[in-house]
Amino acid sequence: MQKHLLKEIVLEQEKDRQEFDAGIPRAALSVVLRYASLPHAVVVSGVRRCGKSTLLNQVINDHYKKGVYYLNFEDERLVNFKVDDFNDLYEVFLELYGEKKVFFLDEIQNVPQWEVFVRRMQGKGHKFFITGSNASLLSKELGTKLSGRNVNVELFPFSFKEFLSFMDFNLSKNGLSLTTERALIKKHFAEYLKHGGMPEYLKYQDQTLLKGVYDDILYRDIVARYDIKQVKALRELGLYFLSNIGTAFSYNNMKKVLGLGSMNTIKSYADYLENSYLLFLVSKFSYSLKEQFVALKKVYCIDNGLAESVAFQFSKNKGKFLENLVFLELRRKSSEIYYYKTSNNLEVDFLVKSGKKDITLIQVVDHLDHEKTRQREVNALMKAMDELKLKTGLILTDDTEEKMTADGKVIIVKPIYKWLLEAAV
Repeated sequence: MQKHLLKEIVLEQEKDRQEFDAGIPRAALSVVLRYASLPHAVVVSGVRRCGKSTLLNQVINDHYKKGVYYLNFEDERLVNFKVDDFNDLYEVFLELYGEKKVFFLDEIQNVPQWEVFVRRMQGKGHKFFITGSNASLLSKELGTKLSGRNVNVELFPFSFKEFLSFMDFNLSKNGLSLTTERALIKKHFAEYLKHGGMPEYLKYQDQTLLKGVYDDILYRDIVARYDIKQVKALRELGLYFLSNIGTAFSYNNMKKVLGLGSMNTIKSYADYLENSYLLFLVSKFSYSLKEQFVALKKVYCIDNGLAESVAFQFSKNKGKFLENLVFLELRRKSSEIYYYKTSNNLEVDFLVKSGKKDITLIQVVDHLDHEKTRQREVNALMKAMDELKLKTGLILTDDTEEKMTADGKVIIVKPIYKWLLEAAV
């Protein structure tokens, strides 16, 4: 690339960065700042438009007021930027700002072999903060060149607590116990349940922004990057998944539905969608890895608002949206999330492993008002607790709270909005 163009881009982006809305402090900010003193590269990954650039800006404003080197590779003028151009970029930084020790590089996966430059400069004592929107590419490149010299942070769209901050709602110490404040919390929760937590969409309330994110993931992150020829099949697969969150599927069945000749093609497409952070695939829990591998998968989406804008009507699928919210909160804290099937084929929505032995079972349901629904959810949970030798289980609902005891076992029933706020503490 020509150095004068690089200089122009750097200056423009720095001006834009300084004028950029700082946004609400993200929960991940304290985690990233904790890593600032380490020599390791800090790698922040997450779906497009979830706030990675804003998070970097918050880090700069909080910790690096004397200046850093910053470049966002999403700029279309950098589409032909190659690994060989990094040296010219470094010279531009030196000319403009003098010697700095810290680089902030946004959406780095757009540059092939970026890790070669990062590793070389790390060897000279430079610190890096990096963002990317592709989990597989980042992990592959980090594994080959930066192994042991990086720490990873995943960023999700707003949590419910962050959503409340965005809405300028400050929860008081006893807010959940106060009738008026609890009513406001429930009102905000209903909005969060439907609209999700993508910052830009919440700011402008225009669904075309979410549809644009979806199209960018499909066409820029997957079709272009992996040279996909069967674009219609990829789009239909993505639409099917977003229309069936919380639903089990098999690769073989999807092959028939989409009319593709190879089950491996379906699996590859699903992997691409998952690596882009659009979707998450959840396996059935089993102590047998082989059984986990062959069993049906369940699918969840990175954001309720994105699923609602692209796929289906919220009102008909409220229970699945509740389940998706619970999954996302669990996934923020753990990657060991499964669903569970009992020996008599009853299903528990989530089994979460913590460490080697700790297991939590969670059912998610809109309400327990109907006796048939209550019996279905409770029976599945009790049977699973029996099989796994657990004393406690959890049922999360839209707005029910109670405690059940039977046969020495305890089932806690709790509203999801309350559970989300407790989980955020």
